[in-house]
Order: sequence, then C-alpha cells, then structure tokens
Amino acid sequence: MSTTRRPPTLSAESTTGAGRSPLVQVALPVGLDSELTYSLPPALAERARVGSRVVVPLGSRREIGIITALDVVPEVERKWKDVLNVPDSAPAIPPALFDSLRWMSEYYVAPLGLCLRSALPASLASAATPVPSPKTEAVAHVDGDPMSLMQRDTLFRRSPRQRDVYGLIEELGGRASVRHLVDQLNVSVGVVHALRDRGLIRIEQVVRVRDPFASRDAAVTERHKPTPAQAGAIEQLVGLAPGKVALLHGVTGSGKTLVYLEVLRRLMDEPRNTAIVLVPEIALTPQTVSRFRAVFGDQVAVLHSALSDGERLDAWRALRSGDRRIAVGARSAVFAPLQHVRVIIVDEEHEGSYKQGENPRYHARDLAMVRAQHEGAVVVLGSATPSLESWSHAQEGRYELIALPDRVGGGVLPTVQVVDPSGGFPSAASPPPVGEDTHATSRPRQPTATDDVAARATDPHARVPAPPQRPTTIRDPFRRVVSEPLELALRDTVGRGEQAILLLNRRGYSAFLQCSSCSEVVACPDCSISLTWHRTPERLACHYCGHTEPLVTTCRKCQEPNVRQRGLGTQQVERLLSEKLPHLRVVRMDVDTTTGKWAHAEILARVEQKEVDVLLGTQMIAKGLDFPNVTLVGVIDADIGMNLPDFRAAERTFQLLAQVAGRAGRSTKAGHVIIQTRMASHHAINCALTHDYAAFAEQELAHRQSPPYPPTVRLTNIIVSGSDEPTVAEEAKRAAEWCTRVITRRGIPDLTVIGPAKCAIERIKQRWRWHLLLRGGTPAAQSALLQYFARRFLPTSHQRKGLRIVIDRDPVSLL
Repeated sequence: MSTTRRPPTLSAESTTGAGRSPLVQVALPVGLDSELTYSLPPALAERARVGSRVVVPLGSRREIGIITALDVVPEVERKWKDVLNVPDSAPAIPPALFDSLRWMSEYYVAPLGLCLRSALPASLASAATPVPSPKTEAVAHVDGDPMSLMQRDTLFRRSPRQRDVYGLIEELGGRASVRHLVDQLNVSVGVVHALRDRGLIRIEQVVRVRDPFASRDAAVTERHKPTPAQAGAIEQLVGLAPGKVALLHGVTGSGKTLVYLEVLRRLMDEPRNTAIVLVPEIALTPQTVSRFRAVFGDQVAVLHSALSDGERLDAWRALRSGDRRIAVGARSAVFAPLQHVRVIIVDEEHEGSYKQGENPRYHARDLAMVRAQHEGAVVVLGSATPSLESWSHAQEGRYELIALPDRVGGGVLPTVQVVDPSGGFPSAASPPPVGEDTHATSRPRQPTATDDVAARATDPHARVPAPPQRPTTIRDPFRRVVSEPLELALRDTVGRGEQAILLLNRRGYSAFLQCSSCSEVVACPDCSISLTWHRTPERLACHYCGHTEPLVTTCRKCQEPNVRQRGLGTQQVERLLSEKLPHLRVVRMDVDTTTGKWAHAEILARVEQKEVDVLLGTQMIAKGLDFPNVTLVGVIDADIGMNLPDFRAAERTFQLLAQVAGRAGRSTKAGHVIIQTRMASHHAINCALTHDYAAFAEQELAHRQSPPYPPTVRLTNIIVSGSDEPTVAEEAKRAAEWCTRVITRRGIPDLTVIGPAKCAIERIKQRWRWHLLLRGGTPAAQSALLQYFARRFLPTSHQRKGLRIVIDRDPVSLL
C-alpha cells in the first residue's frame, strides 16, 4: 500500500483533512513488507501512540499489530480499514526500545512486525486470546534513610517481631510484599500492620507478580567489601559516559558478579533508573536471581523462556509499570519494556546462545549495545574468555578494557594436567555388538576444517568411514573412558569430602552406530546426521529434528548383525562411574535430565547442599556456576568439536575448557583440572592449560587473517533450503551470481561472494541445504546489499515451490 510516513511522534493529533479519520502505519508479523495503513477512529485516537498495540482486521481474521507511525499521508486516496481497538492506555513498547527494534529489523533483514512481536509476551501477541487482568498484592515500603542501631533499640525495645519485619524490609531494598514477610519470618499480618499504624512503613496495593523464583531465593547474604581491583573496576564502570561499552575481562573466580552488584547499587540510587542483566543459560538464572534478589529484593523481575505465559506476562507488566526496575534473564530479556535504562550487563558475553537461531536472527549482545545508545545507558560485557570480536574492539580502543587478573580471597587458578588417552579410550579393534555391556566407545574420525566454505566437508557425522584399527592393551571399559590419573583424583577428592565436575560435551549413550562389515552409519532419515543411541529410555534419536526410532542391531544396508557402538556420551560415562565407583554420588546434567521446569535449579541445589559428589554434564555445567567445595574438574574428551568445519571451532574449544576449568578451586581450597586430549599441541589446548587468554587470542586472530574471517571481516551466511536438492543447488548458484553482479555493477569495495557450497550438515528436517557467504565490505555496504537482495531477489525465490532462503548476519556457526 503506497503511503508516505511522517517521522514517528508521540501525539495522536491528526493533520489530515477535515472529516477524515487520521491514518496510522501498523506493523504485523506477516512478511518483509509488514507495515500496513489503517484508519484510526476518533474514539481511539487518544490512546494511540507509536509503540501501542492495536487490533486490526487482516483478511478474515483479527491480528495484533504495533503502531509504527501516526498521521500518515497516503499517496493514493482510497478507503482504509479501521483500527478495531487500542487495548492499552500506554504504549507496549517504549520509545527507545522501539528504535532499537527498528534497527534490528533493518540490520538483520527481518520483518519489522516480527521484530516488534518478539518483544511482547505471548499473551499480548494474540488477538484470539483475551489478556488476563492483573491481580494486586500488598507491598510494604520503608521510606527515608536507614535507622541507626540506637534508633532501632529505642523504637523496638518491646516489639522484637516488628524489628525483624522492619529490618527485613530494609535488607530487601526498602520494599517487600506483605505475604513474603509473613512467610519468611512466621509472623502474623498484624505485626506488619502495627508498623504501618506507627507510621514506620507504608503499605500499598501493587500488581501481583506470579514469581516462580520467590520461594527459591537464597537467604540475604552479607555484603562483601570489594578488593582493590574490584573497587577500581567499579569506579571505572560507574564513571563511563552514556552509550559507552566496557569489556570486564576477569579470570574465573575474580568476582565479576560482585562488581555487577556494586555498579547497580551506585547507578540505581536514582529512583527512576532501571537495568538489564543478561545471562547465557537458563541453568544460570536461579543462582543469578538469588544473588541479585539478596541485594535488590523484589525490584528484580525474571524473563526467560522457561516461564509460563502467565508468569512472563506478570514480569513484563511489573517492568513496564516501573514496579520492578531490574530485568534478569536470558537472551530475550534484552527486550525488557523498561524506561530510563542506565546499565545493561551481558554476563559471559562470548556465549553463542545469545544468538537467536530463528528469524529474527539477532545477537542479544549486539542488540544490547544498540539499545544502550538509544537509552543513554552503559554496557558491561563480562567474560573470562571474551569473544574475539569484543577483544579486538577493546584492543582497538572502541571498548573500555577493564581487567580483574586475580581471584578474590587470595585464591589461585587451578593447576591443569593433560592426559593423552591414546590407547586409553575405546579402540576400534573387535568392538562388541550393540546391547552388550562392554561399552565399546570408539570415536569417529572428524573431518579436517578447511579455510573456505566452498571446500568444506558436507557432513562431519553421518556415514563415517570405519576408523583405522589400532591395537590397545587396555581392556577395561572404564579405563577407556576415565584415565588412571582422573580416577585417582576422583577418589582423593571425594575422600576429602570435596566435590568434582566432569565435562563431556556430548549427550546420549553412544555418539552413533556403525556396521563393522560395510561401515554404514545408522543415520536419521530426515537429516544428514547420525542417530545417537540413548539408553534411558532406549532409543535412537536425532538431535537436530527430534526423530526417534528403536535400537537396531542388524545393518540395513548389508543385513549383517555387526552394528557397533561408536563414540561416547554422558549416559555411558554415568553408567561406568556407577559400576566402577559405586560409592560416588553422581548426578547428570544435560538436555535429557533438565526437561522439567525446575530441573536445573533442583540439580544445582543438590550440588550446593553437598548431596552430590560428582556433577557430570555437557557444556551447560561449564560456565557461571560457583560452588566453593568443587576442587576437581575433569574433561573426559577435550577434542569434541575441535575439528568441526567451522572457523570458530578452536575458539569454542578454548572457551569451553577455560570456563569449565574455572569451576575448580573457587574458595580457599586448591583446585585441580585434568584434561584428556589427543591434541595437546594445539594452541587452544596449550593456552587453556596456562589460563592464557591473551596468548590464545593472539594466535587465533593470526589464523583469521588469511583467509579472512571475523573479526577481521564481516560475514553474512545466506542459506537456501528445499525438498529437492538440484533445485536448491540451482537457486544457491543463482543467488551467488545475482549478488556478484550487484557488487560488480555498484562497485562495492572489498565485498566478495564465497560459494555456493553444500552446508556442512547438508540436510535437516527433510530439507536440503546450500549456502553462500558475503564476506568483507563495510557494515553499511552489507546492509544495503542485503536489503536490496530481500526486496528484489527473495520474492522471485518465494515463487519457486518449497524454497526457503535464510539471511544469517554475523553467524556464530557455519554448520
């Protein structure tokens, strides 16, 4: 629809002709050109603002959209459909957040309506489901300066219960729900009302927030005094100018969380200031919420995907109304509907989980920096192993680099020992049949990473040739998995009453099944990936599409009963430990054991309460966890992922090893790390041994120079998929040639097209996949080309049945 959009304003007054309702632009999640024009009835004009939700007709149905412009002047006169309702008294999306989402739409080439929709709870995004009305609860407030000890003694000499209630309110940031006070202190409501009647507190009714973390908060902890290094970091961060970014590079155990808390204390003194704290994993949220709640009480709201729709809606409402001023959560918390944001903290900023895997494919870390520019906030990026992009920016002076080089409390980094498991891991020689309890666990040969995507292997997992046979004298299946040094260390650690963490970044029982006669791998029928054997419950499963099927023992290709286990998973390690070391209390933490809503929190609580000797798991146990009694970390196989055909493979390996090593020795007890690897000479392993991030970054950045990969250049991955491989290949070639012609015709410097080629995993969910890369050029040049590509090329592809094209800007993986 052809219209002219005026700059967005916060006024709904119409400048159109007399007798005609004003026109508004509305974004809907229906396609790239998602803004449509509607007439705004006068009765609704008072509530309409840029960022307001509206109910509009779209064909035969009603949809929720967001107003993106007011007083639109049409280029062609016609009859416009009316907005049906403006359900909210205030815009659902505050102005600074709205501007950030518009940038997100343009940069990531995603429909604006879809970007705006991603910032809303599900309950607010559907016109078909009525939004439940909020409920209220009584909240007690303490106003003014804290009482002195003498004042408390005088006021509460004969009313100790009132003193307890008053003190708890102060400790929780000056406000607390009456229900929480009654439950925590086991007092009657009358005690709280007595404080109100004496004029010492006030009680008001506020919107009640269904808060699943309220009953799981840790007790209020003593405020720790910052070390000199922490104090210096705090002063630097508090003194940053609005819009600036700081990289807080602190070794594991250096107390970055305390720095975050103290910075928030200082910046939140102004009552209207707000803050956002991002963490990479839901598993980290309970610990993080507990620490922040201990300082800021019920000022903290939690946003992440594990919440129910109602819980998420309540948290969103509390943040939008200003009842809660600190949003804590995973990736989507960057959309918290706060105003006057003063600081955005991105903890473990290097984590790939900050990148959204579906459209819109935004990176929360980068979006946080854009939002900070619009809000006038500072950004704190924290990590012991920063992304090479952030490290490069800091070295170039674009970010403020702040270092915490030492652990707090006089602690030292753990000692690291490398064990070469050659001959100690499962051999391919004479593997037993599937189902026998001899635990053969041969690891498949991984392809070597190549420099250019056009030359990459098409499939690092499926139909792997049988590994060369090598003799081994070790017949004990346990010893093939856990080396003698690691076993002795486990026994000694648990014998001292301490705890251990074991990392294996592969779930399931065996990585795949392979016929020893013809080398055929049991693969997913819908993906170019091998099926993983899960023993409890027993099944073969694809970790990409979710396909499952019963265990097979006979080869489907040659019909020989010689299907063997290959590779190792967390389930197998758990079983071997239980058989060999039955006195150990082992708990496994991976995707299979954490499907329940509170599974993460319950497992970590058991570890914290010392009900567990060994925490075994995948990468989710490698970061952010702080257990003072953990003194041993063992890495079962550090080589997993090292040779994947992806330019970030070495970086991810180093980060994983350095992060999991940092879980050991975080108190006064010395820590020890044992890494089992066949690649001890690799710089990612060597630098992890010495905790030397700077050395790793220097060597890895040199490898990214030729051929150039991020952060040396910008990268966009364009993926073409469909059900017919020749058609997909043809379309990928056509897209590459189209981009090359445009680059040549417009004379865009330093921007090149690489490929097309098959994706490393060439088929997922019955769709064949090819891709091409746009490499180099300025961000503006890539943006211009991608926007033009979306407007001119994508519509022609969409006309071809079954084809889908994905634009993944700044990809974190090329698999």
